[in-house]
Formats: sequence, C-alpha cells, structure tokens
Amino acid sequence: MNLEPKTEIFETETPDQTHQLGIQIASKLSPGYCVSMSGGLGAGKTALTRGIAEGLGADSRLVSSPTYVLVNEYPLPDSELFIFHLDLFRMNEPTTELQDIGLDEMRNEGIVITEWADMASNMLVPPCIKIAIDITGMVSRKFTLQFID
Repeated sequence: MNLEPKTEIFETETPDQTHQLGIQIASKLSPGYCVSMSGGLGAGKTALTRGIAEGLGADSRLVSSPTYVLVNEYPLPDSELFIFHLDLFRMNEPTTELQDIGLDEMRNEGIVITEWADMASNMLVPPCIKIAIDITGMVSRKFTLQFID
C-alpha cells in the first residue's frame, strides 16, 4: 500500500493555459473534495479557480477573489451543490474562523476551493488536492499538485 500522495507538476506559459489547467483539475473533483492553493500575490489562484469552476459547469464569469468577503459561492448547474471559494489571507485565526463559517457543512454541500490554504492546512482534510503555485516569469507558472485521498 502506497501512503505517499500522488504528485503531478504542470507548467503554464499564459493565463489561458492556467485556465485550461483548472478545467483539467475539475475533472478529478467530486462533492466533498477540497482544493487547497498556496502561492504569492498574483500567482494565479483565482485564475485557476475560474478554470475549475468552468470545468465543473459553473459560470466562470462569477468567479472573483474572495479576499474581502472571505467566501464566495458559485452554484453548480442542475444540482443543489455549490463551489465554495475561500480566501484565508485576511483571517486572523483561520482555524477558528473556518469552523465559524461552516467549513464542514460546505464540504457536505459541494466542493471547497481555498486560497492561502497554507494558513490553516490542518483544517483541509482529505480528499484534497493541494496545489503549490510558483511564479516562474511574468505570466508563466509552475503548479505542483498533490492528490491526498
């Protein structure tokens, strides 16, 4: 039995390629999954989320950074499920605040995508895809994905 998480690395050269990568990632998700992203300002976390949303059938035009509202909800078509898009950047006590806003309930009602997830990694339990984003150029990025079941 292999307990090590599966890791895949992708490199993108344009924001459109980042969006397309998000669409590919969406095909690996199902209700109850979390996607936890880490990377600096401007790394492409929200751009990747737009692609994931589109890949799941949501209206990607609705996707915006939840930095000031902490969580955005995007309905999935023909279902009662949602994408919950969280941003931990402005949280003072992410572990407590995630409990207060209902992280467990969100996972029961859809898919949770979290930006700045490294601030509360203990709260983001499997099944989960952890994505580390490295800025490699003006618009190029390196994405390291870990699949944790």
